[in-house]
Amino acid sequence: MNRKRRMHILIDGSRDLSKKMARQIEESHSVEVLMEPQEALTMIKMRETAQKSLFYLGEVLVTECKVSVNHQVGMGIVVGIEPDLAYYLAVIDAAFEAQCGEVDGWLPLLAAEEQRIAAEKNVKASAIHKTKVSFETMDV
Repeated sequence: MNRKRRMHILIDGSRDLSKKMARQIEESHSVEVLMEPQEALTMIKMRETAQKSLFYLGEVLVTECKVSVNHQVGMGIVVGIEPDLAYYLAVIDAAFEAQCGEVDGWLPLLAAEEQRIAAEKNVKASAIHKTKVSFETMDV
């Protein structure tokens, strides 16, 4: 599982899962905080569809954190003010980079959480679809 997919699951998923995973690493490995969770502004880059040129849409507030586990650096960046989640993401990222033994047991948990998120999104999409109005039927 690649980093981008893993981070999407952890950000969209249950905070309890990321907390549990980070605590497992803290219990069995030395976690060194290289950069405490802190807020920052980052630019949002977009691609204009007609000419395919890049432009900056604006800024977004993020919380970022950097830690080291077994001399491997991990980063956690999340939109908004969420210092705990940024820390958990950094620890989990460092654990994957350090190839800690715990990560093998996490893959099924992440896959199950991904399925739960997809099911939840389908339920929401279904509820929204029920409220969709067809303006063609309103024509007399």
